[in-house]
Amino acid sequence: VQLQASGGGLVQAGGSLRLSCVASGSTFSSDDIGWYRQAPGKQRELVAAISSGGETKYGVSMRGRCTISRDNAKNTVYLRMNSLKPEDTAVYYCNLPLDYGLGYIHYWGQGTLVTVSS
Repeated sequence: VQLQASGGGLVQAGGSLRLSCVASGSTFSSDDIGWYRQAPGKQRELVAAISSGGETKYGVSMRGRCTISRDNAKNTVYLRMNSLKPEDTAVYYCNLPLDYGLGYIHYWGQGTLVTVSS
């Protein structure tokens, strides 16, 4: 499984970004997938996740300011982020957990850096 994230960059506070993550090597439409982020000196945290059935859940940090969606035809998950704040500065990773029957294996993309200037 390979995950290729893109869409990060430098944005001013209050701005918006859309991140994309293309998955390969999995049965994407059957998989749950999500976005995490990690700021310098902090633990990685959930931003948003979407199930194979389209159910979504959001972490506390960006709830109400982001939307996760998926396009199964393109094997792609998106994260639309609005009203960005400097504290949203982090590397954003897409995550795809697969259960092989002995527990989950988590696949991670390489991350895309989001920098929000004040």
